[in-house]
Amino acid sequence: MASGIKDKVAILGMGCSKFGERWDAGSDELMVEAFKEAIADAGIETNQIQAAWLASAFDEVNIGKSALPLSYALRLPNIPVTKVENFCASGSEAFRGAVYAVAAGACDIALALGVEKLKDTGYGGLPPGSRGTMGALTNPNMSAPGSFAQLASAYRAKHGVSREDLKRGIAHVSVKSHANGAKNPKAHLQKEVTMDQVLNAPLIAEPLGLFDCCGVSDGAAAAIVTTPEIAKSLGKHNLVTVKALQLALSNGSEIGHNSWDGSYFHTARIAAKRAYDEAGIKNPREELSLIEVHDCFSITEFVTMEDLFISPEGGALKDVLDGFYDADGQVPCQIDGGLKCFGHPIGASGIRMLYEMYLQLQGRAGPRQRSNPTFGLTHNLGGAPNGNVCSVAIVGAYG
Repeated sequence: MASGIKDKVAILGMGCSKFGERWDAGSDELMVEAFKEAIADAGIETNQIQAAWLASAFDEVNIGKSALPLSYALRLPNIPVTKVENFCASGSEAFRGAVYAVAAGACDIALALGVEKLKDTGYGGLPPGSRGTMGALTNPNMSAPGSFAQLASAYRAKHGVSREDLKRGIAHVSVKSHANGAKNPKAHLQKEVTMDQVLNAPLIAEPLGLFDCCGVSDGAAAAIVTTPEIAKSLGKHNLVTVKALQLALSNGSEIGHNSWDGSYFHTARIAAKRAYDEAGIKNPREELSLIEVHDCFSITEFVTMEDLFISPEGGALKDVLDGFYDADGQVPCQIDGGLKCFGHPIGASGIRMLYEMYLQLQGRAGPRQRSNPTFGLTHNLGGAPNGNVCSVAIVGAYG
């Protein structure tokens, strides 16, 4: 009987590039920037890495279809390197590959790295992908903001929330994240905004305004993982280990019949339940120290607070306005600024979220540092509300 991977894998080192409009660097330079920090943090040599996973979503403007660019850029020692893509959860998918390889005993030390250069596409948002099977199931005229705006409308209808109250709630989400991002030198956007600015910004898709939407950017993030025993033998203390790592994918039920009302993410609730079971967490509202969620739009973060069973059903508005998720609240959300301030270089985002949890758990987050965190959760979502990939990871102190 499978027992999960709790405490079987430790994070040996992590790194993250500066995110933003990185006209100064190509994908290879961004990979090197993140890797140099990770390998120095791990305290090992490149030739000690035995396998690697590379995440990148848009081949045409990034690295091509193979994993060779990672092996070339880092001069990896002729080891297996696998390229993965799973919508916007691609970074988490790379991390899952590395973690599972170590947990299975297939290798002692593995690397996961995600990279994307979306500013080079020329699009203000994500570039259009090839149609394929999923393309035939989706509306080519539907934009990402339009799709997530429908999530907001469904949430309002289900819970009887007025337009004005929901606008205030999601505006607070954006204000909070910008205040956090202003303290992060690696974030793309490092400027606070006011409630008035958010509420009076141009509408993108009702009720989402300009400050309710994350932008695209360029960036890379890396994680090196091993077993706790090997980490200790290398002189590492204050270990951060993986408590749970779960992935749930839509199977078409959301658009196949009317059992889903459009007000929540079906996959997020499934992945969260599995992750809590794997980690042994019974009451996430009380046990989690901080969370990073996939805030591609402020309404996504808002709804996810309930999908992760932290806020009660219909209770996110009160928690948000009460400051429950603020930097000084009970469970800070996006304490590093989130996608809202980093932007969303797809392949990098999932690992970038883990990077902040790792720093926090080791007490190295600088002015963002939370007092004595124990468990950090990341939620990485790809696709649309009516069909998506959702990853939930939980990390914490060893033991």
